[in-house]
Amino acid sequence: MKDKLSKINRFTRRELTAEEVYLFDVILCDNDIDRDGECFSEAALEQMKGLFIGKTGIFDHDPRSSGQTARIFDTEIVQDAEKKTTDGRSYVCLKAHAYMVRTQANEALIAEIEGGIKKEVSVSCCAAKRICSVCGADRRESACGHIDGRMYGEKQCHTILDDIRDAYEWSFVAVPAQVAAGVTKHFSAKEDTVMEMEKRFEQQEKLLAQVEYSVRHEVMQLCSRTKSAAVSKALCMAAEKMGLQELLDFKQALLAEESGVPQVQLMGECMTAVEEFCC
Repeated sequence: MKDKLSKINRFTRRELTAEEVYLFDVILCDNDIDRDGECFSEAALEQMKGLFIGKTGIFDHDPRSSGQTARIFDTEIVQDAEKKTTDGRSYVCLKAHAYMVRTQANEALIAEIEGGIKKEVSVSCCAAKRICSVCGADRRESACGHIDGRMYGEKQCHTILDDIRDAYEWSFVAVPAQVAAGVTKHFSAKEDTVMEMEKRFEQQEKLLAQVEYSVRHEVMQLCSRTKSAAVSKALCMAAEKMGLQELLDFKQALLAEESGVPQVQLMGECMTAVEEFCC
């Protein structure tokens, strides 16, 4: 306890005693694929190990100072070779040690943490790289066309967050992006249940549907910019029947058409359909 108090008192204006502080551990994040189809690289976890020391805990990522409730005084990387990530890698997580000053105002919060009510957390940080797990492209620089959650051969596509430049805060939330993130008394190597895996895939399907809706909307806007109303209508009708990958290819073809760049074959096929419709 003496060592912990020494680390805590680096952040205080006076030295606190063991009776004045409430300590708890929290898993901030890990290298498993989360509900958003993303995961942190092990190098990113190592970077965050230092960046999150001293960072404050708040609620629902609300930046107002009135929401500050706890502070991280130490962190560690925890590995479990027996537990595997969704894609079969050894499980690694970033575990933080946090403290709160015991006051009348936070007695209820401490009780909720002890009772397992306030448990799930989410982190806020800046990742300079977003790497596609299939082709290795940095999605911050260019879109590679691979879709998170889809299988490409034996690989499930996801985004790897890397090169962490800063860590802002961590928050108590109702539904964290990372399934395992949360307050813990000790590290658990319990495998995900079938229900948890089903929920994860359901979240990924919803994410894919949202992406497809967004891309289709962009394609419709591009179609509407054609000079001919009949051609525009035909293009929109064709886009309505396309899947996500087809929409991405079609969007690229439409943008190429606008810029005068030679077009891919898909554009020619769509124009044939337009000509038939116009006739």
